Amino acid sequence: MAGQATDRQADDPGGVLRLTDIRMRFGPVEVLKGVSLNLRRAEILGLLGQNGSGKSTLIKVLAGFNSPSEGSGVTLWGDTLPLPLDAARIRRMGVAFVHQHLALVPSLSVADNMLIGDDRRRGPAGIRWRRERAEMRALFDEFGLAIDPSALVSELSSVERAFVAILRAVAQLRRSEAGAAGEGILVLDEPTPFLSAEDVDKLFTLLRQIRAKGASVIIVTHDIDEVLAITDRVAILRDGELDALMVTAETTRQAILDRIVGRSITPFRRAPAQPRPEIAARIEGLSGGQLRHFDTTIRRSEVVGVTGLIGSGFAEIPYLLFGAMQGAGQVTLDHALDVAAITPRAAMAAGMGLIPGDRTHQSCVGGLTVEENATFLQLPRYRAPAGLRRQGLVDAARGMIRDYDVRPDRPEVAMSTLSGGNQQKVVIGKWLAQDPRLLLLDEPTQGVDYGARQQIFAALDRAVAAGTAILCASTDAEQLAQICDRVLVLRRGTVGAVLQGDQLTRDAIARACFHDPAPQNATKLSEATA
Repeated sequence: MAGQATDRQADDPGGVLRLTDIRMRFGPVEVLKGVSLNLRRAEILGLLGQNGSGKSTLIKVLAGFNSPSEGSGVTLWGDTLPLPLDAARIRRMGVAFVHQHLALVPSLSVADNMLIGDDRRRGPAGIRWRRERAEMRALFDEFGLAIDPSALVSELSSVERAFVAILRAVAQLRRSEAGAAGEGILVLDEPTPFLSAEDVDKLFTLLRQIRAKGASVIIVTHDIDEVLAITDRVAILRDGELDALMVTAETTRQAILDRIVGRSITPFRRAPAQPRPEIAARIEGLSGGQLRHFDTTIRRSEVVGVTGLIGSGFAEIPYLLFGAMQGAGQVTLDHALDVAAITPRAAMAAGMGLIPGDRTHQSCVGGLTVEENATFLQLPRYRAPAGLRRQGLVDAARGMIRDYDVRPDRPEVAMSTLSGGNQQKVVIGKWLAQDPRLLLLDEPTQGVDYGARQQIFAALDRAVAAGTAILCASTDAEQLAQICDRVLVLRRGTVGAVLQGDQLTRDAIARACFHDPAPQNATKLSEATA
């Protein structure tokens, strides 16, 4: 296959970073099996693979968190470094990291966060804040960003927070030994899951500017379209090995997909189906946050998507309906509920379920076991006079693990040890076990690898076939096109376009988010949302 990894490619003499035969074990399990990889100067290299393929472990070796096996080698700027790597030395030599959750402190200012971990900015009289803020403003201006260093991080948008984390790393690079020569390496671990398509474009513009100034970038991601848009080459890990190293301009989306999964794969798409005539939920006058007014009717076995640009109000809809956010309006399932007074407990009693977009903080408890996370909502079913029927809970968890192909298949391990995709399978299985009348989703495949994504879609499809209605809020136009019967596009807090039938394509959904509806379509909105 074109672009397949070879030893000659891994030994490219133009490299600024060389990883040689990297091996890593956790107990008896070999997670990395001899990975050799080379990063070139002023290159953006994509690192892909399914959850559990070894991407994060490889990045942690480079960051000095993991100690690889004897025989592994790392060469940076021509110097062979002792292992395990010293994190402080790596930073001084010009390697900076931006982790998925950004490592920002929301209660501190942008300026405070920009200086976290950099003791060199502290002089005998302390930090010279006026000078530091002036330098930060100059850095933000250089990349066309209007961010106030005095602002609290909690006041920033998602994309602004991402930019702060990235430019903090850029500032660290420039103060490093490599930065003095106009070089440096920026490592981004899943930087885009919480960003809209519009914000991803802004981020990629920033990365191209960084590359143009001589730095190299490694970007870890699950999004193949992002890889095609931003990278020069793409490295694919599978089962702890480098399976392929491809020149991005010489490969295709399907070729990358097949390499990631290890076989030819057809993307999931729901078969056309007629929703049942029974109404699952009627939503009237819903408002709250940036949502001004939202009406729609969702039928049994129907999947309705809501989308739009950030700030259009679509993202608030699942949380308003579930009582997780204060709002107004009415939702009717078996009976009418006042949104202003609804609570999550009342929403669940009425037949609703909510799967939030922030899996780590809102969907599961990392310190509890898989069994405890999987069966938390089912505890009332297993109550007995002497307490809980433990064996029943274990059997239920094992059944869910089997049905949703959760790996590893061990209910006793901590939820935090599972990959993002496997955690999401547990979360979805937990809610579908409740047989909800209306399931509310917010970015259900955010940060999930391609294989797990298809499994999640299949699980949702089985629930829909059994009669569950789904409302899915997402900025992922491809995902909405794959699973929805109807997509409502919000603009300025209200429904601005409705897409269904042949209109349900990724491109049509993306275009609808940026353009006003034609006059002849606007008159049909009330009919299409009913």
